[in-house]
Amino acid sequence: MNTTADPAPRPRGRIVGALLACALLVTGCAAIPTQSQPKAIPQEGNGQPTQEIPEPEAGLDPLSVVREFVRASAQPANDHAASQAYLGERAREQWRPDSSLTVIRDEFGTVFLGEDEQPENPNERLVALRASQVGRLASDNAFVSSNEDIREPVRLRKQADGEWRIVEPPGTIMITTTDFADAYFEVSAYFFSPDSTALVPDPRYVVAKPQSGLPARVLDLLLAGPSKGLAGAVRNPLGESASLDSNVTVASDGALVVPLTGVAERGEQDRQLMVAQVVRSLQHVTTSRVRLLSDGTALVPGQSDWRPADLPAYESVVSPSSELPGLMTVNGRVYSLGSGAPVDGPAGAGAYDVRHAAQSINGQQLAVVERVGDEVRLRVGDYGRAGQVVEDMTARSMTRPTWRPPSNDESKSSELWTVVDEERLVRVRRAPDDGWVARRVSVGELPGDGPITALRLSRDGARVALVKGGNLIVASVVRTNSEVTLRAPRVYKGDVLTSAVDVDWAAQDTLVVATASEWAPVVRVSVDGFQLDQFNSSNLESPMKAITAAPGRQIVVADAHGLWTAGEVGAVWVPHPRSEPDAEPFYPG
Repeated sequence: MNTTADPAPRPRGRIVGALLACALLVTGCAAIPTQSQPKAIPQEGNGQPTQEIPEPEAGLDPLSVVREFVRASAQPANDHAASQAYLGERAREQWRPDSSLTVIRDEFGTVFLGEDEQPENPNERLVALRASQVGRLASDNAFVSSNEDIREPVRLRKQADGEWRIVEPPGTIMITTTDFADAYFEVSAYFFSPDSTALVPDPRYVVAKPQSGLPARVLDLLLAGPSKGLAGAVRNPLGESASLDSNVTVASDGALVVPLTGVAERGEQDRQLMVAQVVRSLQHVTTSRVRLLSDGTALVPGQSDWRPADLPAYESVVSPSSELPGLMTVNGRVYSLGSGAPVDGPAGAGAYDVRHAAQSINGQQLAVVERVGDEVRLRVGDYGRAGQVVEDMTARSMTRPTWRPPSNDESKSSELWTVVDEERLVRVRRAPDDGWVARRVSVGELPGDGPITALRLSRDGARVALVKGGNLIVASVVRTNSEVTLRAPRVYKGDVLTSAVDVDWAAQDTLVVATASEWAPVVRVSVDGFQLDQFNSSNLESPMKAITAAPGRQIVVADAHGLWTAGEVGAVWVPHPRSEPDAEPFYPG
C-alpha cells in the first residue's frame, strides 16, 4: 500500500480484536483528559487510571526539552501530566492550553532563535518549535483538517537544580500524527439524514486506553450530539434530553447495559431510530449485545438486547442496488457499464448530444447535460424516457449532475445538483406541476481560488464534495424551509492534493479523487481529511479525466486511453471490460 508520510489512524479491527480477548470485564465512561473536553459520568473503580509520570531525563539541553515535551503529549492521562513534567513549577500551575489538540507531521524541528532575539538573562533561552500542522482535534472530538506552518517560540529557564524547564509553553497541545494514531481511536457517532432513514456517520476520536472504557466514551460523544461541522445537516432522534441514568456496566450474562433516561415520552419510531444510533455507534468498540433501557425498562417494548444484525438495512437507502451496473457517456450517448449497450430511450439512441449524465440512486431517473450549439442545458426525467428541459438554465458549462436521495415519503428523488459555468452551485427541484426548477445554493465564501469543476453529493445527502481550483473541498449541507446552504467548508490535504480533477463517494465516510498528478493519479481520502492513501499508479496515464465509486463497487477511473478498474489501494489497475476512449463513467447517485 502506498501512503503519504503521515500514517493512517489505527484500524478499528485492532481494538475490536483486543476487546474480544479481554471480554470487556467492566466498561467505564472515562472522560477525555483534556481541558474542556466532554465530561463523562464517573465510573467507580474504573476511571482513567492515575499514572505515575516519570521525571524527565537529567541533563537535557533546551532543544531536547522542547522535543520531549511534544512527544510526551502522546500520553493524555491526568491533563497531560507527562508534558507538564517538562514545565517549570509556576508554568505547571498556570498552563491552560486550549481545548483542542494540534496534530502535526512526524518531522518537526526545534532550533534556537537568533542571538539578537535571545533574553539577556543567560539562564533563559528561546527555542522555536517548527512544525507543519495537518489538523486539530476540536473540543467535540472531531478532526478538522488544515494545512499551516507553525513557528512557536518557547521560553526555557535553567532551574535551581541545573535542569532546563519550559516557563512559557505553547498555548495548545501538539501531537505528531503517529502518536495521535496510537493514543486516539477513531469511531463514528451515527445520526440520520434530515428527511430519510439514511444513517450518517460522524467520525470522532477518543482516547484509546483503557479499552474497557471505549463504549462509554463513545456514548458520551453520541449523547452530546453531532459535531460542529455536521450540526444542522443531520437529525438526532436521541435529542438533547437523552442522557445516561447511571453508569454503563456489563451484566452477568455479558450484555453491555446502556441505561438511558429522558426519552420516556418519545414515540416508537423514534425509539427504533435511537436503537440504531446507539448500536451502530458502538459496533466497533464492543462485541457484546447492547441492552438498551429507558428508566429501567426496555427502550423498545418487547426487545431489550440488540446487535447490529438486528437492525433494519438502513444502508440500502444510500447504496445503489447490485442490479444497477452503472453507466457511461461516450461520444454523446449513454451506455451501460455492464453490457456496453446503449441505454433505452433518447439518451442512448443519440437524440441528445450528451456531455454528462447522472442516474438516481434507485436507478429510476436520469439527468443529462445536453450540448445545443455553443451552450449546454439540463434534461431531467425517468430512466429510458425523454427528459424535461429545465427552463432558464442554459449555460456555457455544467458539471456532471449529482442526485439527492429520495425522502421517506418519496418513491423518486426530487432534487439534483450541478455547477453552472464553473462558479454557481445550483439545485434543481421538482415543482408541484412535475416540472423542474433551478434554485441557487448559498455557499458563502468557499476557500481557495479557481473554477469549480466537479461536485458530488454524498448518497445520504448530508455532505457535498467539490473540486475547486484543483483542491478538494468538503462541506455539510444544511437545509431550512427557505434555503439550502453549505456549512463548514474545508480544504482537505491542501499541501499534497493540489491537482484534483474529479471526486466521488466510495462510502459515506470515504472519498476517491482523480488527479492530474503523475505520482498519485488516484487517492482515497477519509471524510474528515485525516487519512489519505495513494492507489497504485501502474497502467494509468496522467492526467485522469473522471472517476466513479460506490459502496461495495470497483472503482472506475478514466484516462486518455479509456476506463480502468481496481478494488483496493494496492491493486494494479486493469482495463474495464467496456473500456472506451473519452468515456465518463458513473454509478447511481
